[in-house]
Amino acid sequence: MSIGKSMSMFKKIVFLVLTLSLVSCYEQERNCKDFKTGKFTSETTINDKKFTSTFERNDTIQIETFEGKTDTSKVRWINECECIMQKVNPKNREERKSVSVRILSTKEKTYTFEYSFVGDSKKQKGSVTKIE
Repeated sequence: MSIGKSMSMFKKIVFLVLTLSLVSCYEQERNCKDFKTGKFTSETTINDKKFTSTFERNDTIQIETFEGKTDTSKVRWINECECIMQKVNPKNREERKSVSVRILSTKEKTYTFEYSFVGDSKKQKGSVTKIE
């Protein structure tokens, strides 16, 4: 192998190593276990309208208050960062649908998440802040 080809290969390797190290610096933090239980506030924007709720969650139940109404959902954790929620007392067909929730990133006392009805490809995003 000639010196020119060796230098070219060396430059490619250095470029690859630098690129990989820069990309790894931007990896999103995900300490999901810190958010499995506690009291929280949630913000979601749908069609340019902001919705806020409060909820308390343990390993298997979430009690949420939204616009003055309180609902209870069963929570089944798929892994550290994903769960399926289903209302305990659904009032209609829409409320019977399970909701898939995935924590995308965490930072101190907040996390961002995406959610959708199970099997639905349309996902919404929101943020949660732990208050206790």
